[in-house]
Amino acid sequence: MATKTDVVSVITNSGSNVIEIKVSGKLSKEDYDVFVPEIEELIKQHGTVRILFDMHDFHGWETAAIWEDIKFGWKHFRDIDRIAMIGEATWEEGMTAFCVPFTKADIRYFDRADEAAAREWIAEES
Repeated sequence: MATKTDVVSVITNSGSNVIEIKVSGKLSKEDYDVFVPEIEELIKQHGTVRILFDMHDFHGWETAAIWEDIKFGWKHFRDIDRIAMIGEATWEEGMTAFCVPFTKADIRYFDRADEAAAREWIAEES
């Protein structure tokens, strides 16, 4: 299944607990209204999920979206098993450390050139 806004594209595969979120531009509260329900549906189905967060020309969050992100992290602290972040900027790599207090997930950053490794890691058995 795929859902899309101007900033976010969400892809899920039937039977899988992996959700791929592709972002470009700046995330808004409305973007969270699109992809959070899809993540929550996968959590209901699988118990825990894995997120592949693919950032291309990403410019961060609007203020209201930061609050949505914090609320989401608090609510689903234990529901996310792994997060693979794919990016192209040094500050994006720093986001992995910023996210640690908000989740129990194993979080790893991958440069764009290592996208295949990110996809392999997010899909591999624990």
